[in-house]
Amino acid sequence: MRGAGPRVLRLLQTTWIRPFVLLAILVVLWDAAIRVFHIPPYQIPAPIDVIKALRDGWPELLAQALPTTFATLAGFALSALFGIPVAMLIAASRTVESFVYPLLVFSQSIPKIAIAPLLVVWFGFGIVPKIISAFLLGFFPVVVSSVQGFKSVDQDMIDLARAMEASRLQIFRAVSIPHAMPAIFTGLKVSVTLAVVGAVVGEFVGSNSGIGYVMQRAIGTFDLPVMFAALIILALMGLLLFTLVDLVERWAIPWHASRRDEIVVSAS
Repeated sequence: MRGAGPRVLRLLQTTWIRPFVLLAILVVLWDAAIRVFHIPPYQIPAPIDVIKALRDGWPELLAQALPTTFATLAGFALSALFGIPVAMLIAASRTVESFVYPLLVFSQSIPKIAIAPLLVVWFGFGIVPKIISAFLLGFFPVVVSSVQGFKSVDQDMIDLARAMEASRLQIFRAVSIPHAMPAIFTGLKVSVTLAVVGAVVGEFVGSNSGIGYVMQRAIGTFDLPVMFAALIILALMGLLLFTLVDLVERWAIPWHASRRDEIVVSAS
């Protein structure tokens, strides 16, 4: 019993356990607020009801999460595939930047929920509108972060490479890409979470499958526990995809300053 206290403190100092502790506190406060303020279940469901909805509807929720995940990954892949080359062009040419960049910023002021019905009209009630919706939300963060990364390359490094008679391709591969990678991954991590939102927006407008469809059906029947359970699935999906991109970043750029503390801790 005497050693239990220090063990608990060491466990709380572990990085991965802290979010679960905070989540448990929030759930307790959620349940307490419902009891204290007598909030009716048709406004906010109790945590236990949401847990029961997750338990009972887990097979269906898991099956409905598959098309949403596919649309998210496809839209995210398109965001990276097109966003990074566009950022290269913008960073390399002031002329391209003056033409393209203002239009990109302008496009972000248009709500994607307003474009989603047009996507259904143009491409039908399939997976394509959801992929395009995910792509539209995830594209801009990749471009902005990548442009910032390519523009932040140290000019002295480029001049040094030129003095060593390196070609443009060699400079791009040895100098520009490594220096821009941290900013590119920052944009990718933002993009993958927004792609989840984009896929759900596409499902809201026209779909008979996916987590967005489950949420829309639950809203129509005032089944709030199922709706909250679907929200939890979406949150877990976004967290998992974010973690995967973060793991790829750790593998791709272990030398970056943001990873040095982790290297020191693991070495010690």
